[in-house]
Amino acid sequence: MSMNSDSLAKEPSAIQQRRQANMFLVRLQWLVILLLIAALLWLFISQQRFERSINERLQSNEQVVSRLNEMDDRIFAMSQQTLPEPRVAASSQAQNQLDLLRIQIQAADRLLADNNESAAIELLRGLHWQLSQSSNEIAPALTVVIKQSLMKDIERLQARSSQPSPWQLQNLAIQNIQAFLHSYERPARATDASNTSANDVGVTRKELIIHEVIMTLNLASQASNMREKDQLIGYLRQARKQLQTLVDTSASKSVTDNKNAQTTNNAASKQNSSQTKSAPHNIAEVVDWLDRLIATAPQPTSLLTTQILDKPKR
Repeated sequence: MSMNSDSLAKEPSAIQQRRQANMFLVRLQWLVILLLIAALLWLFISQQRFERSINERLQSNEQVVSRLNEMDDRIFAMSQQTLPEPRVAASSQAQNQLDLLRIQIQAADRLLADNNESAAIELLRGLHWQLSQSSNEIAPALTVVIKQSLMKDIERLQARSSQPSPWQLQNLAIQNIQAFLHSYERPARATDASNTSANDVGVTRKELIIHEVIMTLNLASQASNMREKDQLIGYLRQARKQLQTLVDTSASKSVTDNKNAQTTNNAASKQNSSQTKSAPHNIAEVVDWLDRLIATAPQPTSLLTTQILDKPKR
């Protein structure tokens, strides 16, 4: 019995064992808490490091992107300086030369309107030579077309310069009509002295009409000299309208008109024998002449090159 009591005394009591277990559990809890705190600290530090590394990578990426953008800008600027600018400059130079060529062709048209064909021919030759130079930036195909049109214009003007112009022929015809009207008016005045006072009114009216027609034809001649086609036709139509009232009267006096026509032919042959061989014989023929002059009124000379260089109207 004594041995059992000693062994029980040596063995820890239940209370002590419970306390020891509690202490162990408390220590274990603290250990777990400390481990959790350490894990949280490690996670926080790791997160901070990760965010820092991410930010550094983002910054480095931004720097790389900004450098790439700068390089792209530089490359684009260099490409703009090396390739497109010369093309744009060449295109602008060609357009400037075309605009200058249009102005020069307009000057040639003005010379033709002033009846200065020799100066117009020299100007067109200069333009043809200008297009043959190495400084010409106009497209080769267009250059060939313009040069061909210039040669055609030069040949046409050279052929026309050796012959009287339609405007000169128009003036000669008007002068012949005026000469006939002057000769027609003089016999009427001579006949007026032997006529009665009752006939004087008709003769005076005829003389007035003829005088007005002669003055109108003077205006038509001036319009022809100025190359004004519309004014020329207007004055010729006015003269025809004025003479139309005398057609019936002149038809009944063909004998007198034939004598007047002979006088007119003599005067016209002295003045313009090399330019014309015919003249009107009576008032009816004068009206017919005026009709033909109106129908064949000269057209202003139009250069083929002007038509080619005209800008299309939108």
